Amino acid sequence: MSTTVPVSVSDARDQLASIIDRARTEHEPVFLSRRGRRVAAVIDVDDLERLIELADDMADIRAAEESREEMRRTKNEPTPWEQVKADLGLA
Repeated sequence: MSTTVPVSVSDARDQLASIIDRARTEHEPVFLSRRGRRVAAVIDVDDLERLIELADDMADIRAAEESREEMRRTKNEPTPWEQVKADLGLA
């Protein structure tokens, strides 16, 4: 996590281009503050896309873990892939 001092929103208006460049080159978020509280961040788009992908992957992992736990709890067996395809009209 970035330990740099946040830039106030009012200062950010005058420094937007340099803030964007800093976020892109340093690959660290530049936090914006209002009344001393962080309210937003500027980050490189590639970093954001990577974070979104990681969040999606984590959501899938958690959903799979929950499904496995439910199967253990209910003693249900997983539906075979061939049956899933047939049920969806794909087989």
